[in-house]
Amino acid sequence: MLTTWIGATLARDLRALRREVEAYADERDLWRVPKGIANSAGNLALHLVGNLRQFVGAVLGGDGYVRNRDAEFSSRDVPRPALLREIDAAISAVQQGMARVKESDLARPFPMPVGGHTVATGDFLNHLMAHFGYHLGQIDYHRRIVTGAPAPVGTMAIPELATAKPVAKS
Repeated sequence: MLTTWIGATLARDLRALRREVEAYADERDLWRVPKGIANSAGNLALHLVGNLRQFVGAVLGGDGYVRNRDAEFSSRDVPRPALLREIDAAISAVQQGMARVKESDLARPFPMPVGGHTVATGDFLNHLMAHFGYHLGQIDYHRRIVTGAPAPVGTMAIPELATAKPVAKS
């Protein structure tokens, strides 16, 4: 059950990333780097996609994806349709990769060292979710800063959680 929830949460957050990328009226704004900010939203989006495609799609799912982490931060002006295709590919990779993870795998070591450490698969998946949320929040703020549009896009939507059910009004 927990593996289902983790996969569903990662897919939800990737859909939120998609909404963030779509919310930039001018796609050139995705690549702007205002003073005091280290990365553009476009680079953070590539980073999030590459991260999940590597660790969930390739390592856990065996889909053969090969990550180019340097390109995640050095690429510029990737067209929005290409970014959206990458996000969609990451959703598919997460769904397929998490479908292969059993509950008992969560306590086992992640199949490869991460940052020079061995960690339990469940612990690392929890880290991946937190990492994603951290950068997704940065992208949301970036969008608001560079576009001046304060409207939210439903970034952390509770109704999209796997177990969410509306409460009946009395």
